[in-house]
Amino acid sequence: MTDYLLVDISNSYTKLVFASTTRISTPVRIATSKLSSSVVARFLRKREVRKVVVSSVVPAKNPAISKAARKVEVLWLDSTRKLGVGIDYPKPKSIGADRLANAAAVTALYGFPAIVVDFGTAVTFDIVSDRRTYIGGVIAPGLEAMTNFLYQRTALLPRLSLKEPRRAIGKSTIEAMLSGAVFGYRGLVREIVARIRAEQFPRKEIYTVATGGYAQLIAAPLPEIAAVRPHLTLEGLRIVANLN
Repeated sequence: MTDYLLVDISNSYTKLVFASTTRISTPVRIATSKLSSSVVARFLRKREVRKVVVSSVVPAKNPAISKAARKVEVLWLDSTRKLGVGIDYPKPKSIGADRLANAAAVTALYGFPAIVVDFGTAVTFDIVSDRRTYIGGVIAPGLEAMTNFLYQRTALLPRLSLKEPRRAIGKSTIEAMLSGAVFGYRGLVREIVARIRAEQFPRKEIYTVATGGYAQLIAAPLPEIAAVRPHLTLEGLRIVANLN
């Protein structure tokens, strides 16, 4: 028997992965629009699990999990769970479950104070204080959302495959867009991290960890980023499951 099936439902994609109390296996990623009870049930037929652990920011998809799980216990991650971090935030219920999972994971795996930069549909920055409390964050438009917006709203700009630009000054439309996207996003990350540090941690050592789809491309070259952990949110689900 496996300990957990972890499910991270975000706006664009859902990740599912089997996990023990100590490690996660290789996640499977599907479009959230395709997530259904039959998809989840197919996973649960592969292995017997003690618990299904879910982080969801798409409430409309939650019934699919409950239906597929049947008699298996489902743990929904929210602000009422033991997270290994306190919450110092006016409306705890309004914090996305994925952001709480990131805060739990960074604290357990790296320490605190900490910043998690998560490159998803939006790029989010979540902050754990030196008192081990989640204190809020920053939300900016995601990289793919921005480049798709340019493609959809302009007659002549093409759809973009994101990769490292060769130079800042593009010699074609695609090169110019790549430069704007990748170097522009690195600038956004650096500026926001610098402001968070200045405002909250002016003279403290801080763990800054990047996760999500474009973390490797955007964040890995930045000296401000201590580590890139692609599946930090899923690690957070595993950690919170252990605590609860």
